[in-house]
Amino acid sequence: MAEDIGVEAACKALGVSKSGFYRYRHPKQPTTATSTHTPRPSPPRALKAAERQHILDLLYSPRFQDLAVPQVFYNLLDDSTYLCSIRTMYRLLQTDQASRERRNQRRLPRYEKPELLATGINQVWTWDITKLRSPTPGLYYHLYVLLDLFSRLVVGWRVAERESSQYAQELIAMSCERQKVGRGELTLHSDRGPSMTSQTVDALLVQLDVEKSLSRPYTPNDNAYSESQFRTMKYRPNYPQRFGSLEDARAWCRQFFVWYNQDHRHSGIRYLTPWEVHSGQGEQVLSRRHEVMRQAYEAHPERFVEGAPALVELPEAVWLNRPEEVARALPNTFLPKGGPVGEVLTARQGPRPPASS
Repeated sequence: MAEDIGVEAACKALGVSKSGFYRYRHPKQPTTATSTHTPRPSPPRALKAAERQHILDLLYSPRFQDLAVPQVFYNLLDDSTYLCSIRTMYRLLQTDQASRERRNQRRLPRYEKPELLATGINQVWTWDITKLRSPTPGLYYHLYVLLDLFSRLVVGWRVAERESSQYAQELIAMSCERQKVGRGELTLHSDRGPSMTSQTVDALLVQLDVEKSLSRPYTPNDNAYSESQFRTMKYRPNYPQRFGSLEDARAWCRQFFVWYNQDHRHSGIRYLTPWEVHSGQGEQVLSRRHEVMRQAYEAHPERFVEGAPALVELPEAVWLNRPEEVARALPNTFLPKGGPVGEVLTARQGPRPPASS
């Protein structure tokens, strides 16, 4: 067919690419161990071996050994000497493994990716500090937030006029006391901010026997749950552009965290509220939802295209930076798509707690 209508028309009619046709007609010969590679011939204008060695000896000489190649080139040019181009000098030095960065380079240490697992409440907390705009441009209030990884419950928060490791120490200690955290039970994760890495906070964690975990530098995803909570807060419809005062910021945060813990339903925890998961009511809520869905299915089964609704269960674990090898073994896990100014929620069973004041 190609001889009659041409290769291009034949390939188009058969749905075959021209390159595939030519590869089929002229297959590439496989390379064997015995095949020899013909070296590229040296061009006539190439430097001779003696000339190359002379240039290297000159570059290594005491006069030029501490100068950059352009400095050497123009020094020789001022001496009425031309040996080769600047690029050729660089090429000769590179061939001789003598061309590299001479300045001292900053070598960052290798940080391990934090991989934290929580199978229940008060096992892993994450915390961070964000800025809230004050009435004065350029000045900010600082919001400290402690978040339980398993339930997403904000177990403690505080608004202060500045960032201080002392404020962070007081909030962590108060939160551990209110949540009745035992020694050796909690891991506290954060980024590498000055308050998080301060000696004041380190001494408190040692005293409480709380394990410390830090994100890698310049890696905000290592503290994704706290960052997600801040995004939820700052994208609320009633979030102000600026707070009128420190007390105004505290009053707004007090209302927000009551809503966040008691009314806001998280997609990662089966659209339950953090308080329902933290207080152990999650399974009961999911069972009631399933009963409603079952009754609706019995009334109109034709409306459920995929069949009877299955019982939705709470995931058994929450991972921060879940390892790939664990993804198949544990598929049913959560994943993240000064003064009396702090609020700490008490871990209690039963109905939802009253709003903090």
